[in-house]
Parts: sequence; C-alpha cells; structure tokens
Amino acid sequence: MNEPKIAPKPAHNPAPITTAMLAEHLLRIEAIIFLVEQPLRFKSGLISPVYVDNRSLIYHPQAWHVLIDSLSSYIASRAFPFDIIAGVETAGIPHSSVLAYRRNVPSVFVRKQTKTHGTRNRVEGGDVRDKRVLLIEDHISTGLSSLDGVAALRQAGAIVTDCLSITSYNFAEAREAFAEAGVTPHTLLTFDAILDAAVRCGYFDNKKKTIIADWLADPWPWAEKNGITATAVEN
Repeated sequence: MNEPKIAPKPAHNPAPITTAMLAEHLLRIEAIIFLVEQPLRFKSGLISPVYVDNRSLIYHPQAWHVLIDSLSSYIASRAFPFDIIAGVETAGIPHSSVLAYRRNVPSVFVRKQTKTHGTRNRVEGGDVRDKRVLLIEDHISTGLSSLDGVAALRQAGAIVTDCLSITSYNFAEAREAFAEAGVTPHTLLTFDAILDAAVRCGYFDNKKKTIIADWLADPWPWAEKNGITATAVEN
C-alpha cells in the first residue's frame, strides 16, 4: 500500500519585522494563550498546552490592521492565481471579507452546513463556477474544517488549490489531508515565530518553549508521555 503524500512544509517569508510585530500583537491581545500548567482538552480529545482564538483580532483594530496588511503582502509576494477570496463560517469570514475589500476582488463565504430553506446554498455571496478561489482560514489544526470548505467550494464549481491561514499547528496529519485533497496550505505566521516572540517578550522561558515545541512535533502522545492531564475542556 502506497504511503500517503505529505505536503511539503510551506515557505514562510513575509518581512521579518512584520512577522515579529504580528506575533507580538497576537500574544498581547491573548489570541494565543499558553497553558503548560493547565492544558486544555480539545473536542477531538487532544490535550493541548496552546489555545488559539484569532476571532478576537476584530476587536483590536491596530492588530487587525497589521494582520490584513500582512495577508495582503503575503498574497502579493506569491502571486496566487485567484479570482475570489473565500472564508469559512464563522471565524474566517471577517478576515477574508476585509482582505477581499483591500485587494478589490469578490468575496464569498462557506457555510458549515447547508441551509434548510431559501436557496440552500453552502457558498454565499456569488457564483464561483469556474472561478479560482483562495480560501482564507483563521487557524488550522487538523485541517478538516478547512478541507470541508474546499469540498463545498468545489461542489459549487470552484477551482481551489490553495488555503492561507493566519496560524497553523502544522501537524503532519493536516499536511497529509491537504496533500490528499490536492490543496497547498500556506501559513502567514509560524509557531516558531510565535514561540520566539513569546520568549523575547517574557511570556515564558526557553524551558517552556521546548515543552510546547515537543507538543507541536508530536501532539497526540505528548500528554501521556509527560504524565499530564487536562484541567479544562474546549467549549
């Protein structure tokens, strides 16, 4: 049996000063919280010392400006082939919509479920048939919700080859899933940059950085290997 293809780790090279600034903003507004002493159990059952909630960016205009500027620059530097920018309900919609406005291109969003009335569309905003669509995500963990959005867009006739997220855990299982779907994942801000910023800004020391890096490298056995139990459950 053939081994599944694992998508190569995407290149991450937006301007360093912008990357550092964005990482510091996310830490300051607590869009990224480290829970080494009190890990969280995700709905999937995975125990994590990190919680990401990029939805809070829309409440902080200075940080959000930096984000949108960074996303726009990232897209321009790679010359992505796209006609439309899309976001997945609900966390991806604010970022994708403002980014589309900034880039002066059409925007659509993808519902998590088909409506039970009206047009019963999952893709809202306009016709995506035969259009190249760039999907914007706030955060990628396993990649399943992102790829569900890709499937909905393709079912509506769109051509989707790339997904750009603000942050990503960059788990191997996510890279495998994207590769199987024929989609290239791109991440604006790597966790290496985030961890470096957290140490630089005094959120924790290098010892805790190593603990979190170990989790990112091999998340599922991490808790048992370190004798850790979750103290809270994701809502």
